Amino acid sequence: MPPLKEAQGLMHSLLRQTASEDKKTKLGGGGGRILKMFKLVPMLSTGCKMVALLGRPHKSLLASSATTTVTLFGHRRGRVSLAIQDDLACPPVFFIELPMLAGVLHKEMASGLVKIALESEGRTPRKKLTEEYVWAVYCNGRKSGYSIRRKHCSDDDMYVLQLLRGVSMGAGVLPSPSSTDHKETAAAPDGELTYMRARFERVMGSKDSEALYMINPDGNCGPELSIFLVRMK
Repeated sequence: MPPLKEAQGLMHSLLRQTASEDKKTKLGGGGGRILKMFKLVPMLSTGCKMVALLGRPHKSLLASSATTTVTLFGHRRGRVSLAIQDDLACPPVFFIELPMLAGVLHKEMASGLVKIALESEGRTPRKKLTEEYVWAVYCNGRKSGYSIRRKHCSDDDMYVLQLLRGVSMGAGVLPSPSSTDHKETAAAPDGELTYMRARFERVMGSKDSEALYMINPDGNCGPELSIFLVRMK
């Protein structure tokens, strides 16, 4: 009988060890599946799907963050330009003319929530994200078209940025570069020259992604505007 009891004890020990190894294998397999899901995240960003699902990430998950100034301006019946400036006394670090009319963007902002996604398919890993040239533009999940980043601002663009140099945040109407009279500006073929400027929290997710979230002063409720830059691979 002792040998039989010894054999039974050994068998129970082997069964416990096997069960433990199976459990570890299942956990490891689950972890592998989770990693595969994370690898698929960039593929979900097309059409602003990823940012719409994830919303604003928790700060503990972010690599780094800072603040910057974003200016959106353009004639009501003309295209809207987007400028990102870390220093208002310096040229924009990123400047692009979006493939949408300023009037259309105003209507989107009237809804209270606007998410603009810029996606680049650049293949140069050493190039900074904001140095990519060709961008696909989405607004609230709908594709607006393509834009090319500008290396230098035009004289009219610099005119607007110079007028707003002392403005940290706000929105309104500016005199047209070709006119000093407000009435003449209102009668311009493309309509009034409008602008919106605000401070944004700039979140660096990785070398291939960053996000900008508008900061409402004093916690006031207002339009929520988010801008996402993603480099697809």
